[in-house]
Amino acid sequence: MTDRRPSLLVAGVSGQIKVERALAEIRSGRPVAVSGPQGSLIATPVEALDEALAADLEPLAAGRARLLLAAPRLRRLGLDRQEAGALALPKLDLPRIAHLSVETEARIDAPVSALSEQDEAALELMRLALVLPALIVLPAADAALLATLAQVSASDVADYRAAQTHELQLISRAPVPLEGAPDSEFVVFRGGEGLRDQVAVVVGKPDLSKPVTVRLHSACLTGDLFGSLKCDCGDQLRHTARFMAENGGGILLYLDQEGRGNGLSNKIRAYRLQAQGYDTYDADEVLGFDHDQRGFAFAATMLKQLGVTVVRVMTNNPVKIAALEDAGLTVAADQRIIGRQTDQNVRYLASKRDRAGHFIDVLDQVPPAQGGAKD
Repeated sequence: MTDRRPSLLVAGVSGQIKVERALAEIRSGRPVAVSGPQGSLIATPVEALDEALAADLEPLAAGRARLLLAAPRLRRLGLDRQEAGALALPKLDLPRIAHLSVETEARIDAPVSALSEQDEAALELMRLALVLPALIVLPAADAALLATLAQVSASDVADYRAAQTHELQLISRAPVPLEGAPDSEFVVFRGGEGLRDQVAVVVGKPDLSKPVTVRLHSACLTGDLFGSLKCDCGDQLRHTARFMAENGGGILLYLDQEGRGNGLSNKIRAYRLQAQGYDTYDADEVLGFDHDQRGFAFAATMLKQLGVTVVRVMTNNPVKIAALEDAGLTVAADQRIIGRQTDQNVRYLASKRDRAGHFIDVLDQVPPAQGGAKD
């Protein structure tokens, strides 16, 4: 079999490999080195920082460590700010770092400076690794230590998301009969962000010469698998498959984008905040996330590889419609898809309608608490 992948010695591909190694290190709780025009720094995720690691980093920091926080978190700390920023850390004070990074009642306690290019790249690595977007950085002055760390350049990080969109590969496919849609085939792609597996479920035999019914469904472990009452995701998933089976077929893209792209651990952190009264978007902002971290360009690439050019989209989310159009697909029509309303999810649905512009027209009376996860 001919391998048509680019040589691993090509500079761009080598850069992607370095990013992926750095992401693996970050998810394992280990520091990485990021280089840029202003030099190199050592970046450590806040959620991995404990007393032992802090003790190791303290002498290397020499009083020059900084805490990097995303713009949504800085706004929650009381700043009117649209950009991420850095706070000086004369010492690695774990209670102060935790307070500024995650506590709901925290307020800014020091001046905030702008980020360098390598700072921005380090923060982007945290997002790509699906950890909290809060990290400790310090100058990479110890050459011996630097040589032991995964190293990546700011430019490689900046190019990574776009590169992954175009590097999707079809890995495997097989028929998988589903309840309500017995004539279905699962087609597995590898790619998107972080080389995760993405699934296209081809229901029936859609006519590719006509608009193909499609849905972009971001994975929701709690709703899709466990039937959580906090969202309508499971209902949307199963209704979509049945509708396609009964109406000429279609393609359901099941995308590894748990928690609006924040990852499962951060989604559960957000649920804890929702239990305290925050809505779904405010909870994400407390954690440092924007309203939606997802991208859908790679979903359009999946559809194109399956031969789809014109679509009829089952969604309530206008961002998904625009993303497919921006990626070069023709959206011939769009169709609403609403799951059951529960006492636990109606406020979540209202938040999506009122704060993210989702097309959700009919809702029961909205209770004063609880929230949900994603569309």
